[in-house]
Amino acid sequence: MPHPTFPEAFRFWLKLGFVSFGGPAGQIAIMHREVVEQRGWVGDRDFAQALNVCMILPGPEALQLAIYLGWRLHGTLGGVAAGLCFLLPAVGILLGLSFLYVSFGELPRVAAALVGLKATVVALVLHAMQRLGRRALSRPVDWLLAGGAFAALAWAAVPFPAVLAAAALVGAVAGAGSPAAAEPQAEPARPWRVLGAGLVLWALPWPWILSQAGGLPTAAGVYGFFTKAALVTFGGAYAVLAYVQQQAVEVHGWLTAAQAVTGLGLAESTPGPLVIVLQFVGFMAGWNAPGDWPQGTAATSTALLAAYATFLPSFVFILAGAPYVARLGGMPRVGGALAGVTAAVVGVIGSLGWSFGSAVLWPDPAAAPAWPAVLIAVAAFVLFSRTRLGLLWILAAGMAAGVALA
Repeated sequence: MPHPTFPEAFRFWLKLGFVSFGGPAGQIAIMHREVVEQRGWVGDRDFAQALNVCMILPGPEALQLAIYLGWRLHGTLGGVAAGLCFLLPAVGILLGLSFLYVSFGELPRVAAALVGLKATVVALVLHAMQRLGRRALSRPVDWLLAGGAFAALAWAAVPFPAVLAAAALVGAVAGAGSPAAAEPQAEPARPWRVLGAGLVLWALPWPWILSQAGGLPTAAGVYGFFTKAALVTFGGAYAVLAYVQQQAVEVHGWLTAAQAVTGLGLAESTPGPLVIVLQFVGFMAGWNAPGDWPQGTAATSTALLAAYATFLPSFVFILAGAPYVARLGGMPRVGGALAGVTAAVVGVIGSLGWSFGSAVLWPDPAAAPAWPAVLIAVAAFVLFSRTRLGLLWILAAGMAAGVALA
């Protein structure tokens, strides 16, 4: 099997960072085609095993898969390079889109286009719930977990980590899923050194954050909150966004529900991991509460803090413990816990659709629904379900429809 040089692999990861549209499923498909089928750098079995590892860990699985494959090819340096190349283009592009949104989002035509974008995102979330539900809800206990997760988040305001923990416990007791035992791999050298380096890297921003407590009071809250969010990001971006939306909108007041929907639409329009939407939430936290700082500087600072806190654990988890976690994939109870979490995530995504749909399709309960947004959402759902049009085309069509109907 050919082994690439580091410069050759670096060029590939950098290119991947700019073309990895389509969410985690599309990104994983691109990596499989390029790394396994066309270049032959990694075998099919090793690729599948790496994907299993990433599904077990919290965090964006596509980013972690890139880190893992980079690590398999060139050790720690390769993993870091692959992850940064996959991530940094998305960070820069979304930061630019965030500034465009706050600068021009109130212009009539732009506002109308954003209405169409938000309505299309509502349809996208519901379509994601439908697709996942077909795969994950095969037994009565799965339906109970999905319904319970929806009720707990949408109506009872149960904390998201508690919902995941309960689902994992029920799934483990049920013993659902029996994944094939993972093949043993060479263990990484001194994993505790990697964990220690990760803790140091996480602690590095704190002196600056504390020194700015009077001028930028949101910085500490953003960094602490997104650190916690990074550790419960099981189930993909839609699942964690349900938790972040609940906390950032209802508890912290960093942004509105409508702004959160817009952020997801902008994140869908960028390459890289979809959970980059959390950077937008951090951006709006600084923009809406800049303290003594200029709005742009505050928003940039909190956006980068959110991104740093969100993605640092993925590097640490993979580089320190991927081979150990791979062995866990062969344990039936672990497989059952993952199946329970996956079933609950269907309900979690449903609660996100409920929240987003209320904010976009019926923003004023005392008035009539926003019929243009409803029509766009229905049409977009049909396109997602019945056609093979690319995501970016459907998002663009939704924005154009928003302008036309306005």
